[in-house]
Amino acid sequence: MDKKTLVIGASLKSNRYSYLALQRLSAKSVEVVAFGLKKGVVSGVEIDTQLVPYKNIHTVTLYLNPNRQKPFYDYIMSLKPKRVIFNPGTENLEFYTLLHDAGISYEVACTLVLLSTNQY
Repeated sequence: MDKKTLVIGASLKSNRYSYLALQRLSAKSVEVVAFGLKKGVVSGVEIDTQLVPYKNIHTVTLYLNPNRQKPFYDYIMSLKPKRVIFNPGTENLEFYTLLHDAGISYEVACTLVLLSTNQY
């Protein structure tokens, strides 16, 4: 797959959905980069704790609740992704509007479901 993906809210805890997303994206041969609170590696993906100006990001998949997203608005939009996926619990009307106005599409969906149904 040619959809380089940034996972924001990546976790080292194996019971977290962001952890499963890192595993499944890697298993599907998607190029993955990740940002989280703790440095570590999941399925060969290094979790960064600093905001990196990544290039060629196709998809940003969010695992942060709406209150924690606000400090990331400008950063995410500066990456100019093709889309942002709002996983369950991350829905954010304010951010939808900002993304729409910036010409960035968004989906309210579950990355894990999209991957398992070949809709990613």
